[in-house]
Amino acid sequence: MSCNWGTELWDQFDNLEKHTNWGIDFLERYTKFVKERADIELSYAKQIRNLSKKFHLKRSREDDSRFTWCVAFAATLQQLNDMAAQREDLADCLHTQIACDLTRYTQELKAERKTHFQDGRRAQQHIESSWKQLESSKRRFERDCKEAERAQHVSDRIDLDNKADGEKQKQQAAEESRKEYVTSLNQFNQDQHQHYRTLVPVIYQRIQDMEERRIERIAEAMRSAAESERKVLPAASRCLDAMMDAAESIQPRKDTGHVVEVYKSGFDPPGDVEFEDYSANMRRSISESSYLDNRAEGRKHSRKLWPFLRKNKVTPPHTHTHLSLDLVGSSGRS
Repeated sequence: MSCNWGTELWDQFDNLEKHTNWGIDFLERYTKFVKERADIELSYAKQIRNLSKKFHLKRSREDDSRFTWCVAFAATLQQLNDMAAQREDLADCLHTQIACDLTRYTQELKAERKTHFQDGRRAQQHIESSWKQLESSKRRFERDCKEAERAQHVSDRIDLDNKADGEKQKQQAAEESRKEYVTSLNQFNQDQHQHYRTLVPVIYQRIQDMEERRIERIAEAMRSAAESERKVLPAASRCLDAMMDAAESIQPRKDTGHVVEVYKSGFDPPGDVEFEDYSANMRRSISESSYLDNRAEGRKHSRKLWPFLRKNKVTPPHTHTHLSLDLVGSSGRS
């Protein structure tokens, strides 16, 4: 199947104009996409740097280097900074080498497209003007022929002298119109042949070449964007490998050993606590209390069992007071 616009689309000037305009709109849209992609990469790199700075360990460098997990995390943060630098390089490539180049190319493409379609319009206007000239000469020839025919009918009813003069003038006018019509017809056919066999194929071929270059430029920009990102992948992979190595370097046993070295006091643990017996005084107090209770209970039973016996001699008040003091003293010691 032929894909030559000049021969296959010779009558689709307006549609070609719309299609190529849509192609330029797409090119501008893709350029905007690349710019926004570059902005996203730059913003991502900035956020990664801020994240690394935010979570950087605040302890002293001596403490950081003592524990393997501190060293590993510091290495991870450093690799994040390196990855941020790679994303910044990618953003710069997308913006300066691709987006800016596409912007310049779009302006050049618009100017080229304008030139081609101006040539197409001029060619279209020329063929339309030639067609109008042909139509004008054709109508004039038709009119002169009709007038010559009417003059011939009129001359048939008048004398021979007037017949010869009137008919001759009309026939001359018709003949001149005929020659002009033939000339216009030949000129139009020549212009039409040149238009559809030479001008249109050349102009449309230029438009087709322009469109193919535009498409190829988009493909090249896509390849460049992918290649730019591919270039940062080895560096990003090395950063990830370094992060893996940092994680593998963490030694829990070594870190816990450093904790012993840092916080060990050097003192021996305390010995056993000796038993202190506080129950000796308590047992003595309990024995005295039991003895007094038994005497009181015995006196109570004696009064009940021997009501007619002589009452015991009343103990002087100072004796009871002395006994109470002894009991109080015993209770205090217990």
